This record gives sequence, C-alpha cells and structure tokens, in this order.
Amino acid sequence: MKNENKMGVMPVNQLLLNMSLPMMVSMLVQALYNIVDSIFVARVSEDALTAVSLAFPIQTLLIAVGAGTGVGINALLSKSLGEKNYETANQTAMNGIFLAVLSFILFVAVGLFAVKPFYLSQVKSTDSEIYTMGISYLSIVCICSFGIYGQLIFEKLLQSTGMTFYSMLSQLAGAVTNIVLDPILIFGLLGMPKMGVTGAAVATVVGQCVGAVLGVWFNLKCNHELQLSIKGFRPNAKIIGKIYQVGLPSIIMQAIGSVMTYGMNLILIQFTSTATAIFGIYFKLQSFFFMPVIGLNNGMVPIIAYNFGAGKRSRIVKTIRYSLVYAFMLMFLGFLAFQLIPAQLLGMFEASDEMLEIGVSALRIIGVHFLIAWFCIIAGSVFQAVGNGVYSLIVSVARQLVILLPAAYILAKIGGLALVWWAFPIAELMSFAVSATFLVITWKKVISKVPEN
Repeated sequence: MKNENKMGVMPVNQLLLNMSLPMMVSMLVQALYNIVDSIFVARVSEDALTAVSLAFPIQTLLIAVGAGTGVGINALLSKSLGEKNYETANQTAMNGIFLAVLSFILFVAVGLFAVKPFYLSQVKSTDSEIYTMGISYLSIVCICSFGIYGQLIFEKLLQSTGMTFYSMLSQLAGAVTNIVLDPILIFGLLGMPKMGVTGAAVATVVGQCVGAVLGVWFNLKCNHELQLSIKGFRPNAKIIGKIYQVGLPSIIMQAIGSVMTYGMNLILIQFTSTATAIFGIYFKLQSFFFMPVIGLNNGMVPIIAYNFGAGKRSRIVKTIRYSLVYAFMLMFLGFLAFQLIPAQLLGMFEASDEMLEIGVSALRIIGVHFLIAWFCIIAGSVFQAVGNGVYSLIVSVARQLVILLPAAYILAKIGGLALVWWAFPIAELMSFAVSATFLVITWKKVISKVPEN
C-alpha cells in the first residue's frame, strides 16, 4: 500500500506554494527568455522583430497542442492517483508520450508545407526581408518541434505527481540554454557564424531539447509514482479519449489565441509594420506576468484534480481561494508596470520614435485588462481540473473571436490605430462575466457534491 500523496494531506496553502513556486520560477525564467530573445532579435533590425512577431500564431498553435494535451494528461493522471488507480496513471503517462510523438509529426508537415503560404498571406511579397527571415525562423521551429513536445509532456508527468521541483529544473535548463545561445548564434560570437534570426530559432530548438532530455531523466530516475516502459505498449483509445475530453478544449482554447493573433496582425499591418512589432512586444512583456500565473495554475490543477478524485471538497475550495489571491497580486504588478513605465519597457527593444509614439499609449490601454484577467485564468483552470474544460473553451471563443477581433476591426474603422487597443479591455469584461457565471454553475453542479472532509 503506497503512502498518501502530499496533494491529499499537506496543508493547502503550504501545498499550493510547494507545488506552484517551482513552476512560477521556471515560468518566470521562460518569460525572461521570451523577452531576451526578442531584445536580441530587435538588435538585428525592426524587420527581424516583425518577422518573429508574425510567427507567433503558428508557434502558439504548436505549443497549444502540446500544452493542451498536457492539461488532459495532468487532470486524468492526478485524478487516477487520487483514486489509487496506479495502472490507469501509468497508462495515461504512456499514451501521453504517444500523443506527443504524433503531435511532432503533424508539425513537421506544417513546417514543410504551411509556413511559406502563412507568411505570404501577411507580407504579400516574397522579396521582403520580413518574409525571408520569417520563413527561416518558423520552419526550423516547426520541423524540430520534437524538443518542445518532449519537454512539455515529460514536465506534465512530473507536475501530475507533485514533483514540480524537477519540472522547474528541466524548464530552467532549457530556458537558460536558450538565453546563453541566443547572442552567440544571432551575432556570431565565440567563433560561431553570424546567423541572425535563424540563430534565434536554432537556440530555441536546442534549449527545448535540453529541457526534454532532463524531463525524461527525472521521470525515469526520480518519479517513483509512475512506471514508464514501452515494452508491450499499445495505444488505448479509451484513455486517449479521456485525455482529450479535458485536453481538447484546452488545445482549441489556446489555438483560438493563435487565430486571434493572426487576425490582429492582419488588422495592425494595414496601418504600419511597426504596430505589428508593438503587438509582438506586448505578448513578450505580458508573459512576464501571465507566465507565473500559468505556473500557479500548473500547481493548482493537479491539487484540485487529486482531491476531486479523493473526495475532499474543503481542500478544493481552499486551493481555489488561495489561487485567486495570488493571481490577483501577480497581475496587479503587471498593470502597474504597463501604466508607469511603458516607455522604458519599449526601450528594451531598440524602440524607434514611431514605436514609442504608438506603443506607450497602446501598452497603457491594453494593460487595463490585467485587472480582470487574473480571475478568468484561475476560473478556466478550475473548470479543466474538474473535467469541465468545455467551459474554458466557451469563454475563450467568446472573448477572442466573438468580441476581441470584431471589436478591434470596428474600432480600427472608427478611430484608427489609436482605438484598436481598447478591444482587449472590452473583451476581458465579457470574459469576466461569463467566467463568473460558469464558476457558480460548477460550484452548484460539481464541487458542492464532493464530500466535505
């Protein structure tokens, strides 16, 4: 008989911090990498920064498939451990690895066949430097995506069993490798050839591979909750179905972000490519505050899922309450930064006078939605943890496709570039109303039915 997992017995606030802080630190380093990566690319040229910014929708889609699948694995595996069903937990892990391999194969095809038409739909000319640099960057990222999928899945296995410290180490190793290699490969330091934007892509892939290798190592050597073996493995349609029952809404939800970003790029580039670069900078900067909240979520979801499986309602409720408080604190810091030092933030990216003129007001306007987003993020993860991922999907579709993109298009027509940015706070208000409604429904229909012990 195995001892009770810490997710069922440790005091909740201590447990949440124990589970989340390593993930928050690693996510913070990941966000730092995202910012540093763009800072180095911006020193090549503004066109280089725009090329990388335009790649963001496909990169978001690539990560969405891996992270969304990981959410499904996380929820099912943690629930199985809570129920003491170790056979299902092991099968979930192996089927998750199988799904990661299939995802990699899919994006090899994207890298070979979809990247060129994707860029051409935005820049309109194959003679453009933005087009040439973008093709090189995004093709490498997609074709060599085995690293990111390995990293994402094996980290989720560690998180699902409460071993977030080791997950943090694998993420840190990948991000630090990335940061170190960026200037070396982009600018040709230490005898390496000067590769420009291509060097940024190579650094990204190498960092992901380092994280993946460590993830495999930690699972095999340290994760005693799982027994990973390919011997006799056969894909299990029932388990894959359960993984995607929770994971598919998450994949679609994040993929919708890819569609939104693509749509916003099309709207903004009609004004100036500088506006598109600013939008790309915003995504890098906001990740510095959003990524730690995602780290908080990564610690929160397995705790809720475990105690949902174990039938411990009070621990679920306490986890949600503490998560809301910590998420608000993090996002409020983001709001202050965007309001008080937007020019300094843009200055890190070699901002031109035109970029500062457009970007300062843009960051201040978009930053308003930080005051609302914290609640929506936590609520969405609660839905996923108890198996109602479709609620998160509905909120995401409504926010990004029903409200944000149409609002941005209309505001662009009415008031030009200056008004476009208000689409973000408008969409977040709607998201808050729908998320709050679904959280009340989830409480009444699901959480309140869990035994109080």
